[in-house]
Amino acid sequence: MKKLLNTLYITTPDRYLSLDGECAVISENHKEIARFPLHNLERIMAFGAAGASPALMEKCVSENRELIFFSRSGKFMARVEGEICGNVLLRREQYRISDDPERSLSVAKNMIAAKLYNCRWTLERTLRDHAARIDTELFSQKSAYLKTASESALAAACADSLRGIEGESATVYYSVFNDMILQQKDDFCFTVRNRRPPLDRVNAMLSFAYSLCTSMCCSALESVGLDPYVGFLHTDRPGRRSLALDLVEEFRAPMCDRFVLTCINKKMISKEHFIEQEDGAVLLTDDGRREFLRNWQLRKDDEITHPFLKEKVKWGLVPYVQALLLARFMRGDLDDYPPFLWK
Repeated sequence: MKKLLNTLYITTPDRYLSLDGECAVISENHKEIARFPLHNLERIMAFGAAGASPALMEKCVSENRELIFFSRSGKFMARVEGEICGNVLLRREQYRISDDPERSLSVAKNMIAAKLYNCRWTLERTLRDHAARIDTELFSQKSAYLKTASESALAAACADSLRGIEGESATVYYSVFNDMILQQKDDFCFTVRNRRPPLDRVNAMLSFAYSLCTSMCCSALESVGLDPYVGFLHTDRPGRRSLALDLVEEFRAPMCDRFVLTCINKKMISKEHFIEQEDGAVLLTDDGRREFLRNWQLRKDDEITHPFLKEKVKWGLVPYVQALLLARFMRGDLDDYPPFLWK
């Protein structure tokens, strides 16, 4: 099993990254701020960085360590990549499946059915733990809808039908998202999912969490030899990591949504961690992003029992496990792709 190493987050803007021996050096205005041994790091994620030295980029590429750049608001900008590697036969099979509407739909149906299943159990967890503080009848209705929608997704006749089921289910799920916010109600209110840019604090955190999780899925797919840009439900588009966007659907509710709700309900994040721009966009401040990432890293270290493997794995490795299972399916080792079903 892959070992979960550390992720170095550079959250203060305008920091420059360079290499000194076996260490990544962080500096500002040509003055060294900190240094970190590379052998402890799996990836470096820089937000609003001034840049990185060619030597550090070459070192990261040669040792398969990720170097990823985000804007100050958390939008993915670029990843330093080296020579394409992996099993060419596996990638050829991936492309054949993607080009075959029937075979690609079979995989996509499992992924979306799992997404709706996980959304449902997010509501069920709230019903179980906080029945006295929510409208239990309303939650039960929404949960029943998502159960039926998950079954309908498995029976979808085409990709457009599957997308329709997913879209309607997302509306139902998000309609009670605000009811799962139990603390800081005056400061955190969710009405509708919005992005590019997010227009409230909850959406700002959701977008940030989805971006981080998508990056994890992209890395996981690459690590097992798959092409993250060729998907089964998300169509091909230059620069779009379609397969990573397919895979992340399984983790939105259990890994991202629940984390955001925990940050709010346990008061890990407060309204002081946000700033509103002139165009109405709401973004995490540098301190807010730092606190968010600190707790995100702790969340990745939590262990769960994987529903298919029946083994304990850390949350941070679940995307890697799913990518591995997807690769095994494509190789013919599994009859079908087993999606991540959280409960």
